[in-house]
Amino acid sequence: MHILGIDPGATGAIAVLSPDGQLIEIFDMPVTQEAKGRAATNAPLLANILVTSHATRIFCEYVGPRPTDAKVAAFAFGRARGVIEGTAGALGIPITFITPATWKRASNVPPGADNKDVARTRAIARWPEHAALFARKADVDRAEAALIGLTGLGDHATTP
Repeated sequence: MHILGIDPGATGAIAVLSPDGQLIEIFDMPVTQEAKGRAATNAPLLANILVTSHATRIFCEYVGPRPTDAKVAAFAFGRARGVIEGTAGALGIPITFITPATWKRASNVPPGADNKDVARTRAIARWPEHAALFARKADVDRAEAALIGLTGLGDHATTP
């Protein structure tokens, strides 16, 4: 019985947590290249992760387009969310969406793009035995996925 925290997107990640918040495993979001070299979440690869992780619940960041997003970027982000939601639904795994403000507040990560790296610091402090999973600046999405899952476990989840 495992809980998943998901940070969606082409560079996103999936964290597998035990019900008591222990970090078990981290996966980078399974993406494949499509037309014009665009990365897209791959549903069969995602389904394999969800099944083999023995997930019983998913907490996923609630994402939506921002006014500054280009049309292609907004569509890609929405598609990634749809693939995650559809795959979870097809497998019968309940999914709860958590707003960025909610999980960041619960994890003591200040809002804003300049503070993204704070998520790595918080994840390393929470799971020091897994610090290597969050060692690189590029591992911020792994840290965010783990903190999203932990927030869901703490019953800070909201369904927008």
